[in-house]
Amino acid sequence: MTAPSPASTRHLLRWPATTAALALALTLGSCSSSEETGDASSSSTTSSSSSSSTVAAGSGDVVALAEAFAATLSDEQRETLNQEYTFANAANWSNFPDALLSGGFGGGGGGAAPSGAMTGAPSGGTRTGAPSGAAPGGGASTSTGRVGLQTSELSDDQWAALEALLAAATGSAEDEGYDEVVQHLEADDYLGENSGGDSYGRGNFFIAFLGTPSTSGTWELQFGGHHLAVANTYVDGQLAGATPSFRGIEPFSTVEVDGDTVQPEQQEQQAFVALLSSLDETQLTTATLSSSFNDILLGPGEDWAFPTTSEGLKGSELTDEQKALLLDAIERYVGDVDDENAATILAQYENELDETHVAHSGTTAMDQIGDYVRIDGPSVWIEFSMQIGIVLSGAHPHAVWRDKDTDYAGLTS
Repeated sequence: MTAPSPASTRHLLRWPATTAALALALTLGSCSSSEETGDASSSSTTSSSSSSSTVAAGSGDVVALAEAFAATLSDEQRETLNQEYTFANAANWSNFPDALLSGGFGGGGGGAAPSGAMTGAPSGGTRTGAPSGAAPGGGASTSTGRVGLQTSELSDDQWAALEALLAAATGSAEDEGYDEVVQHLEADDYLGENSGGDSYGRGNFFIAFLGTPSTSGTWELQFGGHHLAVANTYVDGQLAGATPSFRGIEPFSTVEVDGDTVQPEQQEQQAFVALLSSLDETQLTTATLSSSFNDILLGPGEDWAFPTTSEGLKGSELTDEQKALLLDAIERYVGDVDDENAATILAQYENELDETHVAHSGTTAMDQIGDYVRIDGPSVWIEFSMQIGIVLSGAHPHAVWRDKDTDYAGLTS
């Protein structure tokens, strides 16, 4: 058997979080107990399959699916998967390719490293911060990069069990949640096959369980890699935090990968454009920041650094139609969480809309390098920033959703 290459042409299953997904993972888990090996299988294409059920899985299903995924692994793989629940491990995420974090960028593939670390400081401002992508603590990255099990080590059956787990933990809407995760992996495959080299591709992502999956106690489902960070923390069987949640994408333009249309983050851009375009001249002047921004403020390593003063246009100054557009922009991020929890979180943010600020710099088209928009509420914090292309020409976005109360489920150190 041969291990899947980082730029494998294998499709992931683009299905919602369903009972069928749960059954498949549990079946795979039980089968693996008698056939368990540490070898990854061939990178053959897995056909896409959708269940007719649209019922979102609950947190109990996430635990069962986590256990089912772990059951497909060898002892050595499980040891790598299972990590301590600590702030250091939880905060050890980045938007950079892992090879850059671990000092092996471009190994054999001719991949290009990002040209210069972009800070989240406003141009002309006094805030320096850590480069977007830096390790926690504002310093250099760890010597080994991300924690957890690298996806290049997974067989097709193990991939399928992981897919079922991710589908249960994320939203079921098209271009959001699980579908968005799939498209991110496909986009990274595209980079690997188009001048990025073998430092890019779905084999360069990491899955970790911080703590033991259980309906009692605390644990985090951590999945991420280049331009993607999923951090769901569960306490006593309930989702207690779904942030930090990072999404970036390159290529930003629509591409086809193995017959799939890849366009994540375009919906987020369109939602922000609709919101900003709805503002009248006076509102837009109030929303315009005095500084320009070349990246997000609260990227990796910038935990619990929320500004003490909100800037921009206050939600109470919006019309009902504009408030609906603001809520739609927020939903593009909250909808990445499983449907039931997303509805609860969104309802809270909706109740806080009057105290939520919208601010931006650059153009309102949100398609030029340096365009930036921020949503800053009593609880919600969302940033969207257009960046220079790294592997490909043209601008691409970085975005982060944080929660001022439930980032890392409230863990601060």
